[in-house]
Amino acid sequence: MKVLWITSAYPSDIHPGSGVFHETQVQALRKEGVDVTVICPVPKNPSVLGVLKKQYRANQEIPAFYRRNRVAVHRPAYTALPGQLRWAQPDKRIADAVLQVVEAEQLEPDVIHAHFAMPSGGAARIIAEKMGLPWLLTLHGSDVNVYPHYSGNAMRAFKQSVLAADQVLAVGENLADKTEEMTGRSSSVLPIGVDLTRFAAPLGTQQGVRETLKLPLDKKLVVFVGRLTKAKGVFELAAALESLSEDSAIVFVGDGPAKNKLKQHPEYNSRLFLAGQVENERVKDYLFASDAFALPSYTEGMPTVVIEALALKVPVICTHVGGVPDLFGKHRNLLIEPKSVSSLAERIKGVLEQNLSNPDIQQELYERVQENYNAQRNAGQLKEAYLKVVKSARVPV
Repeated sequence: MKVLWITSAYPSDIHPGSGVFHETQVQALRKEGVDVTVICPVPKNPSVLGVLKKQYRANQEIPAFYRRNRVAVHRPAYTALPGQLRWAQPDKRIADAVLQVVEAEQLEPDVIHAHFAMPSGGAARIIAEKMGLPWLLTLHGSDVNVYPHYSGNAMRAFKQSVLAADQVLAVGENLADKTEEMTGRSSSVLPIGVDLTRFAAPLGTQQGVRETLKLPLDKKLVVFVGRLTKAKGVFELAAALESLSEDSAIVFVGDGPAKNKLKQHPEYNSRLFLAGQVENERVKDYLFASDAFALPSYTEGMPTVVIEALALKVPVICTHVGGVPDLFGKHRNLLIEPKSVSSLAERIKGVLEQNLSNPDIQQELYERVQENYNAQRNAGQLKEAYLKVVKSARVPV
């Protein structure tokens, strides 16, 4: 079974945390005997924009081809303009870039798997039609909750992708329900899981890990892991620090445009710490070192780091957005509303100061993760989905 995996993000040695959940699932598929080739089209902006905006120069240092953990990763460039997902979809340009790789490398996949309805799904629709192949679409969150609502054109592109795929998968029940409301098409729920074997081995003592990471030993630590942006709720989290006791501190793990403003916080390097971007393998150490994990995002898909925190039985303080309620199941009442500093501060104080973290609930959430978000088990189900659409697409001789 050969699969062409099309995505807008995939890890590299330069950016190891970019789309790491894709690599987790791809490696699990390899263990199932599935041969995966990744194509990650890269937007190439006009040179003047590269001078004006740092974000338009991103990813230029990553090679057009590399192998990572025995998986071939191609990164063909396509012409793009800022804000294109709002108006003029780049489907054909991305499809042309992917097809050039397919022809040059003489790839002969059995099935195409596109991730995110926009823009990968739109491109996959064109590619599958030209190659005469079946294709699957996985919906992750922003492609349902954000992008389609930019404009009428964006909504039409979303519906076109969803309705054209041979099978649609959603990483959570919430996304599947919303997609059906928007398009009339039902989706199968299949999360992209986590390599839970990484959480089985002893990690040492919490104090020992803190010493290794050079974190405060005398503070109750709230850890945030993610891109440092306003939409991740980092400013609300920083503001909540004012309401917490002096023996509490917040550690931000990650990088992003909010970093410099966070450095201006009056308690920077005393109760607010920036650990910077870290290898994905080290994320679990920061989670293990924490007393609570916080992710007060405005929007989310199915955040891998929340799954990892629950797998370590770390108390999670998170907003009621995207696929997060699916992770918490009957305990979704523990989630808070986004953009509320007071709610965030109260929940943190409840966990750190009032011992509101119930071990029984943590155990239930841990078991829920083990049952539903195991990458290897989910890879087996994904392989079955591939076989099903390939079999359905074959014309009897």
